[in-house]
Amino acid sequence: MIRVTPLILAVALFMEQMDSTVIATSLPAIATDIGTEPISLKLALTSYFVSLAIFIPISGWMADRFGAKNIFRLAIFVFMLGSVACAFSFSLETFVVSRFFQGLGASMMTPVGRLLLVRSTPRNELVSAMAWLTVPALLGPVTGPLLGGFLTTYLSWHWIFWINIPIGVAGIILAGIFLKVPDERNPRPIDVIGFILASFAFAGTVFGLSVVSLPALPIIYGYLTLAVGVTSAILYYLHAKRTEFPLLDPALLRHRLFRTGITGGSLFRIGVGAVPFLLPLMLQLGFGLSPLQSGSITFVSAIGAIASKFIAERVYARFGFPRVLGFASIFGGLLIAAQGLFTAETSIPVMMTVLLVGGILRSVFFTGSNALGYADVDNDEASQATAIVAVAQQISIAMGVAIAGAILEVSGLFHGRHLSLIDFQVAFFVVGGLSACAGIIYLLLPADAGSNVSGHNAVALAKE
Repeated sequence: MIRVTPLILAVALFMEQMDSTVIATSLPAIATDIGTEPISLKLALTSYFVSLAIFIPISGWMADRFGAKNIFRLAIFVFMLGSVACAFSFSLETFVVSRFFQGLGASMMTPVGRLLLVRSTPRNELVSAMAWLTVPALLGPVTGPLLGGFLTTYLSWHWIFWINIPIGVAGIILAGIFLKVPDERNPRPIDVIGFILASFAFAGTVFGLSVVSLPALPIIYGYLTLAVGVTSAILYYLHAKRTEFPLLDPALLRHRLFRTGITGGSLFRIGVGAVPFLLPLMLQLGFGLSPLQSGSITFVSAIGAIASKFIAERVYARFGFPRVLGFASIFGGLLIAAQGLFTAETSIPVMMTVLLVGGILRSVFFTGSNALGYADVDNDEASQATAIVAVAQQISIAMGVAIAGAILEVSGLFHGRHLSLIDFQVAFFVVGGLSACAGIIYLLLPADAGSNVSGHNAVALAKE
């Protein structure tokens, strides 16, 4: 059951992660079909992430109020309806609204799925369960561009949404049969003011970062919404401190391991979030490769993610969280920066080797970082913890794309010309360096931190 449960839950994570990237290679075809410009369709990408930012904070309350398993299956169904609506879209407006509705389903799938895993898994088995959950989720971003390019080229762009239907149906059926999770409910009152403030805070931040990095609107709107988001976040924090039942309780950050997982994971994810944006652009614009060719090269990191599953549990049990997470983030960040050394003359096997090893380190890191964050969190706090983790993930990914996009923009303006290889190199070096800095946060932890989850002390004693 330790394998069945996370693999069922990973269906949702795979769909959500894949869908957030799959349409990137299909934007020109979609724009032509619905009669708009590709740059305008950036609004569809943005509306999806804004929907995630608005509704993720309330996912914990929904799971506690109506049952996590019920909300998980409902979220998959809503996501499927949104996919159908996207496939039938006939204008920019209908497509943007459909993507927003699809994001509503996705906002519940990921955090509630992780909540079900935490509640159904003993802490000493959490690393193994997270490994099974993380690998399919990591496949989404790297298979998305490849799958999107293939379906759009040989079938039509509509199939990038139709493919979610059989996957979703399988997820709903399997969840109903095999998910044996206690129906823990905590019908606390909903924090309406907190929900409004959190919605403005997270949606404003994500929307602002998206507009700044991928301007489909005048960039001033990006800065204004960022200001609204930051102001709302401050107001939410002040509100939460005075509220008995806050929507997302900042008091959870009192747990050192949970706090470290949030800060370290977010910092590392900046570089990880920037790579799917930077690398295909560099391969296509800088090296002249087709979308399908670039997707075939980047796909190798998925193989690394799969390979890591077979070593993650043993590595953490042998060396503990601080050393493994520190090593994985430092060298993972350096390998992200190394992608800035690629040139048109770099052989494809060399590129694929860097991406393969990077995929292994990235998957090992996220398996451990996700498990470490719950080492000192009680089950009754897990619903809010999963929502906070999901919000932090979305913001850090948006921040990674925003930082990379801003570097390309500034570098291009500085040189007074169109984007060239040097612009991508600078961006890779910066985001890779930021990811590597996450290692410092983990290396400052005690050597036995999270040993109740990793089993590190037990292994050490057994060897004495």
